[in-house]
Amino acid sequence: MPKKIDSAVRDRAVRLVREHRSEYPSLTAASAAVARQIGVGHESVRRWVLQADIDDGTRDGVTTVEGAEIKKLRAENRCLREDVAILRAATKFLRGGTRPPQPLMMGFIDMMRAEGHAVESICRVLREQGYQIAARTYRAQRTGAVAARTVTDAMVVDAVRDAAWTTVEVGGRQRRVLKPEGLYGRRKTTALIRRTRIAGASRGAVDRAMRALGLQGIRRDKSIRTTIPAKDGVRAGDLLNRDFTAPRPDHTWVMDFTYCRTWAGWVYVAFIVDVFSQRIVGWHAQTTKHVELVMIPLRMSLWERDRQGHPVQPRQLRAHSDAGSQYTAVTYTEKLALDGIAPSIGSVGDAYDNALMETINGLYKAECIRTTVFHDGPYKSIADVEYATAGWVEWYNNRRLHSTLGYVSPAEYEQAHYATLNREPQPA
Repeated sequence: MPKKIDSAVRDRAVRLVREHRSEYPSLTAASAAVARQIGVGHESVRRWVLQADIDDGTRDGVTTVEGAEIKKLRAENRCLREDVAILRAATKFLRGGTRPPQPLMMGFIDMMRAEGHAVESICRVLREQGYQIAARTYRAQRTGAVAARTVTDAMVVDAVRDAAWTTVEVGGRQRRVLKPEGLYGRRKTTALIRRTRIAGASRGAVDRAMRALGLQGIRRDKSIRTTIPAKDGVRAGDLLNRDFTAPRPDHTWVMDFTYCRTWAGWVYVAFIVDVFSQRIVGWHAQTTKHVELVMIPLRMSLWERDRQGHPVQPRQLRAHSDAGSQYTAVTYTEKLALDGIAPSIGSVGDAYDNALMETINGLYKAECIRTTVFHDGPYKSIADVEYATAGWVEWYNNRRLHSTLGYVSPAEYEQAHYATLNREPQPA
């Protein structure tokens, strides 16, 4: 399970508890109710609210900024105490003014290690006093063995050299000439080395070898710009073609946002749905239609899948949306590219190209917004919408029966899928 929780999840939990604290007998009860909807521990939610009260000045205590500063000062103080202890022990050792012999420095480091000091700290203090020694040098001397990376890098250098150059005889003399493979960049050189010489060669080792040998991939000159794209830019193609089926979870996600009216103004709610199980893997509400409206639920969805033990791997997911400006924004498309997610965008003004998401939005409006099941009374602010949406999503994913899934919930449908992939071996 990921240790770091997205700040948007924490902020949402704090807002919900503060808004509805009066409806519960205690802060613990309100935190537990919100924690069940958000999907985190109730004690974590309670501590978030207490810390938020301290940061706002409504409760006595150490604020987040002060806590970070205290932690930083304690670390610095601990580091200074360790440096003083090392320098005090090295007073006689460093008195000569010249670099001591290597065995003497190794013995001093051994003595300080026995007292509980780290090798890196000892070497850093020695370097600050003008005695150059690295922790890696010390460990290499003590183990008496060459580092595995050094051996691997030497093998890769030989392989890259042989792949990039060849020897020919010119006028009775041997001469080295560059082969066409010497024009490759790092990625092609890595593929070549893996195919011909070293199957497990890493990209970093190949990159270091090319720098050591002075090799650099050939680059084409910039061409003259002759075609100017339209103002709406180049959008991704439609990878679904109205086929809203998927062979497995996290194969295709569809996404869209809708809106609802509150006393304070419009609130926009964005959803991300897994086509395989029709599970809502992420959602977010805000009062503006800025690109964060679609960025935050994408981050939440990736975090939620990682928390469930099924992280989304690069190049295994398609993200389908309409042609709205939020889904064609540079920030959003770069996030998809960095996570290896294939973008898919339907045609402009055609609801059928994202029909599944239109259905989910309709269910959300009919079952959540237009009823009093998940919120009693009118929606006064974004907090009311978030509270109702959190309850509806929790019910929709874990208990609502879906006819298209054989009358089971999305969570149960996914559990059945993963159970078939992890069957226990049967006795022969």
